[in-house]
Amino acid sequence: MDAIALGPLLIALPRLYAFVSAGSLLLASALLLRLPATQRGRWFNGLLLAALLGARLGYVLLHADSYRAAPLDAFKLWQPGYLPLAGLLAGAAWTSWSLRRRPRQAVTAQGLLIVAAGLWAGLMAWQPLASEATLQRLPTITLDALDGDRVALAELADKPLLINLWASGCPACRRELALLAEAAQRGDVRVVTVNQGESLLEVARYLDRQALDLPLTLLDPRQRLTALSQAPGLPTTLFYSADGRLLTRHVGEFGRAQLDAWLDR
Repeated sequence: MDAIALGPLLIALPRLYAFVSAGSLLLASALLLRLPATQRGRWFNGLLLAALLGARLGYVLLHADSYRAAPLDAFKLWQPGYLPLAGLLAGAAWTSWSLRRRPRQAVTAQGLLIVAAGLWAGLMAWQPLASEATLQRLPTITLDALDGDRVALAELADKPLLINLWASGCPACRRELALLAEAAQRGDVRVVTVNQGESLLEVARYLDRQALDLPLTLLDPRQRLTALSQAPGLPTTLFYSADGRLLTRHVGEFGRAQLDAWLDR
């Protein structure tokens, strides 16, 4: 998943496109729905809530095994993990119920909802704001490990390789590190966390305070990997196959279910 940076804030493109689609739906409903403003506002606000919760619930049920390990993750709504079809169905159900006494407006509203969903799907397919993922092959770059060893990334690709770019001053990065520490215990994938822009002392102190068991943490004080991958911000995760091909690039925070899906592919 790609994202754009607005200052220190990373906005995932699917969410940005959802905001655009929701704004278009609000404008169209004001022009075409012919409802009193209060009732239209109640319908629209309820629609957003129903679609959000429906999409989240659908995703959680679809990835029940991942959420069973950490049930509270289902309530971390800032993390990715939404099923669009479930959200659309929940929104349609809310529209039918909330406008049940106004059948004409209900039909119009359902049509507008489908158009808005189509707009979102079109933007997702077109991706007008997305940047092309670079580093399609594992880069030939050598970095320092915390123990002072020099590590060539290209020599680590004897198995699928997950590279996470992070910094201790990034809240989303800090939340991901515990999941990465768990993933690093798997035998079928190699997890490498590459700190961006901080000194050895800063990184070592942070990992020690958090008691994080990360087998391989590398230092990239000049942020070369951020520049090479053209990442708009941190965290950024790059997942490579065992032969060094880029399988996916994700900008922004990921969740447990998303990480499990990458590693189990």
